Amino acid sequence: MRRMRLNEIRRYSTVIRKHIIEETYCAQSGHPGGSLSCADIIVVLYFVKMRIDAKNPRWEDRDRFVLSKGHCTPALYAALAEKGFFPVEDLSGFRDIDSYLEGHPSMDCVPGVDMSTGSLGQGISAAVGMAIAGKLDKKDYYVYSILGDGEIQEGQVWEALMSAAHYKLDNLITFLDYNRLQIDGNIVDVMSPEPIADKFKSFGWEVISINGHEHEQIINAIDQAKEIKGKPIMIIADTIKGKGVSFMENNAAWHGSPPNKEQRDKAMEELDKMLKEMEGR
Repeated sequence: MRRMRLNEIRRYSTVIRKHIIEETYCAQSGHPGGSLSCADIIVVLYFVKMRIDAKNPRWEDRDRFVLSKGHCTPALYAALAEKGFFPVEDLSGFRDIDSYLEGHPSMDCVPGVDMSTGSLGQGISAAVGMAIAGKLDKKDYYVYSILGDGEIQEGQVWEALMSAAHYKLDNLITFLDYNRLQIDGNIVDVMSPEPIADKFKSFGWEVISINGHEHEQIINAIDQAKEIKGKPIMIIADTIKGKGVSFMENNAAWHGSPPNKEQRDKAMEELDKMLKEMEGR
C-alpha cells in the first residue's frame, strides 16, 4: 500500500482517538480504554473496507457492522461522524440526556448503527443472524463485528460461534479486541479464556492473528478472510487498552473512567503531537 494512503489512515485513527477523549471528557462518563484499543480496526472498516453510504444508511446491499462490545461507542460514533452520517459537532453531546448519542449504540436513534448492543455477548449473536439473512437472501454483503476479550467469558458468545460454524458463514468476519484487560483487571485473572485461538479453531472458525494497531495488517487480514470459503473468520487483534494516550495504555483503571480536564489536555497534547509528526511539521 502506498505510504501516502497509510499516512492518511493513521491520521484518521488519531483524529478518532481525539474524538474519543473529547466525548468521554464532555460526558464525564464512558469507556475510553477499550474505545482507544479498537479505534484502528474501526478506522480500517469504515474508511477502507466497508461498503456503506452515509446518504443512505439503510441501503440494503451495504456491509453491516455490529459493535458487540457496545460500551465502546465513542470510537464508533467518531467514525460515523467523520464519515458523514451525522454532524461531528454532535459528538459533544455524547451521553447527554438531550442527545441521541446514547452510551450504547441504538439503531433506532443513530444513523449508521446497524444493531443496538450493550448487553455483552448478545451482539455477536445478532451478527450471526445478519450473516444468515445475507445467505438466505443471496446477498454479497459482509457482516463485521468486534468482540471484547472480556466479553468472550459470556456463554452466549460460544453458542453464537457454534452456530456461525454450523451454517458455514464465510460472510461473517469478526475481530477480537485482544487487549487483555477488562474492568476488573487482567482477563486471565478474572476468568481466563485461554487458549483463545485454539478454542475458536475447535469451534470451526478460521483464525487469523495480527497486530491490531498495524493498519496494513488489518487490511491484509480482511483481504485474506474474504478468500476463505465455508467458515466464519475470527481475526485476533493484539491490541493495547488505552492505545495512543501514554498514561492510559495498559491500565485497566481507564476501562470506564473519563479524563478530567488536566488529563484531557495532556491526552490532546500527545495526540496533536502525533498529527503534526504525520504532517511533517
